[in-house]
Amino acid sequence: MGRVTERRKVIRIRDGAVSTRPDTLVAEEPLEIRLNGKPLAITMRTPGDDFALAAGFLVSEGVLGAADELQNIVYCAGATVDGSNTYNIVDVRTAPGVVIPDITLERNVYTTSSCGLCGKASLDAVRTTARWSIDDTHGDTAPPVRLGTELLASLPDRLRAAQRVFDRTGGLHAAALFTEDGELVDIREDVGRHNAVDKLVGRALQNGSLPLSRTVLLVSGRASFELAQKAVMAGIPVLAAVSAPSSLAVDLAAESNLTLVGFLRGTSMNVYAGEHRIALQAAAARS
Repeated sequence: MGRVTERRKVIRIRDGAVSTRPDTLVAEEPLEIRLNGKPLAITMRTPGDDFALAAGFLVSEGVLGAADELQNIVYCAGATVDGSNTYNIVDVRTAPGVVIPDITLERNVYTTSSCGLCGKASLDAVRTTARWSIDDTHGDTAPPVRLGTELLASLPDRLRAAQRVFDRTGGLHAAALFTEDGELVDIREDVGRHNAVDKLVGRALQNGSLPLSRTVLLVSGRASFELAQKAVMAGIPVLAAVSAPSSLAVDLAAESNLTLVGFLRGTSMNVYAGEHRIALQAAAARS
């Protein structure tokens, strides 16, 4: 535990001067996720928040959607020949009566970048497994989510200010969850953007906060189809990224009523889908 960073020797060259010094690097180790004792998936991740990561992963796969569907999560002992625990294998136990979908098939559909399936199959997979529609109110009397461009523009700086490990390593992605008023709810870091999002969603599941129907998810880097999928599966209405989205992410956002914002840098941003949640008229009046 506590292996978020590690120290390695590095030869540093600056303006022709050579020196040797220790450098702080982000840790990267495999995590095997088992479901009710059966191996399910392996992901490369930064150790920490492993239980939340596993829970969030299962939310994105359509297995879990409420805290009472989760019985417990434990590290598996005996992961090495000598029986010691590496803390790199977790077993998620679902509560009695929880129906387990055909995850193998659905994961093959989701991993479109490697499996070669068409985009339509990927969109259909999310549509058939999503528990909630992207709904701003879910029957409440509150008005739909409406975000000003100034508020959106302020979020990357708030995310960056909250990144602790990045300051020491420069090697971590971050995912942050904000309220519609810009208040930081949670932030997670990981060597993989998708893992950081899973950690956020998993903590929300454990806290009984799903669906995250009035929140904004901000990710460092680009917005892939996988990240859009995870937002939809958690009921998040707004996904923003500091870099570009993929074409399939835009397609999924448009079909799922997800607001997708990319290239969120300074006062500039591109709105690719769900523009009804962005106060565009007010922004145009100031320009």
